[in-house]
Amino acid sequence: RLGDLLLIIGGSRKHIAETNIRHCYPEMTRDNQKALLKATIHETAIAIFETGSAWFWPDWRFRNKYDVIGKEFIDEARNNKKGVLFLGIHFTTIEIGASMINLEFPISGFYRPHKNAVYEYIQAKGRIRRNPESIVIPKGDVRGIIKALRKGSIINYAPDQDYGREHSVFAPFFNMSTATINVPSHLAKVGKAEVIPWTTKRDQHTGRYVIEIFPSISSQLGIGELEDAITINTFIESEVRKNPSQYLWVHRRFKTRPKGEGSIY
Repeated sequence: RLGDLLLIIGGSRKHIAETNIRHCYPEMTRDNQKALLKATIHETAIAIFETGSAWFWPDWRFRNKYDVIGKEFIDEARNNKKGVLFLGIHFTTIEIGASMINLEFPISGFYRPHKNAVYEYIQAKGRIRRNPESIVIPKGDVRGIIKALRKGSIINYAPDQDYGREHSVFAPFFNMSTATINVPSHLAKVGKAEVIPWTTKRDQHTGRYVIEIFPSISSQLGIGELEDAITINTFIESEVRKNPSQYLWVHRRFKTRPKGEGSIY
């Protein structure tokens, strides 16, 4: 119902999602684009409540709500005493998925601290409260990430947002030239860690969540900044196409444009 209200009110986030969908799915009919927009606004609204659940629900309420596929890939890395750059994707389920997976093994978050001190405390506390070994690492603390990886930690890192031109290369994403952060392969190399992607899917019919962990893609990285960005974007795009309505289309993913191009928003 909140999603229905947001669709009526409109606003910048609806406009951003509509613009992203139009550019990423030009082959869709206008009616199909509108249907995807409606679905993704609904999913985004659900995620608002899920975030509260992720930060405040007791552990027992989570334990019978999710399934994990591919946990053996994490076990293998840990058995080899290697850290893991846990490559997330900004689906609307990323917050609740991270909270659930923290019940299986400790993951530490790399995130952007909030300007409001109260919100920042709740956010940071909520993201690590399910596992005593988890920590939060503020955006920009590269040394902290490398140190944690070398100690064998699992660091949750989602590269599919626009971090500006300075630390990015332009690589294809849904046939759009997209500013893509060039950090993941560097962190994995210096931190001597495996790069292991993961996703969380919300099943509306069963009310359960499916957390899927994929094999390491480390062997596909380290070729070059552009090549690495293409590898990561290709993987993310393939997963988004499997579950488009739950992707965070309300983010201005294409905010930074190549020189000479105007804003699409």
